[in-house]
Amino acid sequence: MDKFTTLTGIAAPLPLRNIDTDMIIPKQFLKTIKRTGLGKSLFYEMRYGQGGSENPDFVLNKPAYRSAQILVTGDNFGCGSSREHAPWALLDFGIRCVIAPDFADIFYNNCFQNGILPIKLPQSEIDKLMDDASRGANATITVDLEAQEIRGPDGGVIRFEIDPFRKHCLLNGLDNIGLTLEKADKIDSFESQMSQSRPWA
Repeated sequence: MDKFTTLTGIAAPLPLRNIDTDMIIPKQFLKTIKRTGLGKSLFYEMRYGQGGSENPDFVLNKPAYRSAQILVTGDNFGCGSSREHAPWALLDFGIRCVIAPDFADIFYNNCFQNGILPIKLPQSEIDKLMDDASRGANATITVDLEAQEIRGPDGGVIRFEIDPFRKHCLLNGLDNIGLTLEKADKIDSFESQMSQSRPWA
């Protein structure tokens, strides 16, 4: 998993509440277990019309936001089914940070396991960032995980809270497998001792 330290990128505004995981990546795209290739189907039903033509009014289809790395959105983002394909699709598109008033629990946890930083902020702060994001190509903001700060295009700073353990994991690029591999020496030592003391096991 890639480390998350400081991200400077374009923020796309998506001012909708209750965006569920089927809206993020519809069920017909869940046949793969690969984490790549899903970005083109992100928000499929909002991004494309009949026949697969792009909806020019959808934010990620607008020229200013095609390379967005940050998403500013509404309450209860990621609700619905617990599909891990949802953060995979966001990441494959290039989104590394999602900022919202609140998230569905399973989606929130899945973000951390895939190198995406989900940030919870009060609605008043979301409104400020939504205004910043509405500036299109000038909507560049910086997310500093170490300092726990979001810096806007006009120099304004918003502080955010994050669980210290999850912060450590993102800064060091550690998912559950990575955390386990950090203990590889102790695991090997335990297995060696077990094989000697219980060779029948």
